[in-house]
Amino acid sequence: MAKKPLNVGLIGGGKGAFIVQPHQKAIHFDGTRRVVAGALFPDAKIAMEEAEKWPYPIKGYGSYDEMIAAQAKLPEDERLDYALIVTPNHVHFDPAMKCIKAGLPVFCEKPLTVNLKEANALVKAVKDKNIPFGVAHTYLGHWTTRLSRFIIQSGLLGDIRWVDAYYIQGWLATKFEATGNQQATWRVDPKKAGGSCCGGDIGTHALMQLRYVTGLNVTKVSAHMETFVPGRALDDHFTVYCELSNGGKAMVRASQISIGHKNDLGLEVVCTKGTLRWRQEEPECLVINLSGQPDRVYWRGEVKANDGFFKDLPADLMAEPTIPSGHGEAFHDAFARLHRCFEDDVRKWKAGQAFACDGSRYANVCDGQMGIAFIETCIKSSQKKGSWTALPKLS
Repeated sequence: MAKKPLNVGLIGGGKGAFIVQPHQKAIHFDGTRRVVAGALFPDAKIAMEEAEKWPYPIKGYGSYDEMIAAQAKLPEDERLDYALIVTPNHVHFDPAMKCIKAGLPVFCEKPLTVNLKEANALVKAVKDKNIPFGVAHTYLGHWTTRLSRFIIQSGLLGDIRWVDAYYIQGWLATKFEATGNQQATWRVDPKKAGGSCCGGDIGTHALMQLRYVTGLNVTKVSAHMETFVPGRALDDHFTVYCELSNGGKAMVRASQISIGHKNDLGLEVVCTKGTLRWRQEEPECLVINLSGQPDRVYWRGEVKANDGFFKDLPADLMAEPTIPSGHGEAFHDAFARLHRCFEDDVRKWKAGQAFACDGSRYANVCDGQMGIAFIETCIKSSQKKGSWTALPKLS
């Protein structure tokens, strides 16, 4: 018998918000999830108008408080199974905490919160409730990111010496926020974005790629957070030299003023036996460099065991539903893979079964907490002209 689709409620996403669109497409990707409700804007009147204009019928609410409170009064099969938070950064914590307290799993856009105090509170609440919580680090959803994780963490390239994790864009090379552009305006506002624009917005993605693929954490940083566009309140260029938990070194760097770069997220992991290179703008492949051998280029859908490099390959990785090689997976597929994995944990949780939510398939609340700790430590280091600064111990 076919599974009943999970019901998903949106928090945020109205008035032309960008990030809700790939999310809602991904939610409907497999036919096992569906958006049924939304509190789409802070103003109640506009929120209801936006719900009426939604491309398919959903139940509109004037506020997320109203939507969360309504769940207890609905028949069980009409209640939300999880909430998706796609608001600006400063409106992540309150709805997330209220959902957790109401027993509603959460999938939240990054960064998790605007400060570590809020992030710590969410981690405690999630652990106390033992409830699924995901953070939308999109690029973990690429199949090649998962293959990269297997290659590095299985030791095929030896010990990690050096990692270069970067995310380079050029869209804020001018004072774009002065045009009234919604995407730019809130990102450069400290009240809405927190203490960092470039670092919080895309530097956290570079950090998460590093952590997810290598399994290592950053232990201390020497950071330079710079603002090149005159009159901008937050950083638009972010360069951080890092020490890793295995004693290796890394660079986490991001820029939003590098003209010519579109969405250039990449990772290079240099190990004792070879190097792995991956770029988001070419997400179907990854490159392996081995000393004294020709470069190996692996394409999604064309990876085989016993090829002179790979021996065994994890069955669950190879069994992931993908379209045939040569038919490009991309941004929306990555989102869908994250929601698919989150759905699996939500269904287990609802059935009273053990669920992982361990960061192996999507970023969890502790990953989100680490991202905020990283940004706050970078701010401290940058204020001290790049002085080496240790990350706090997290519980």
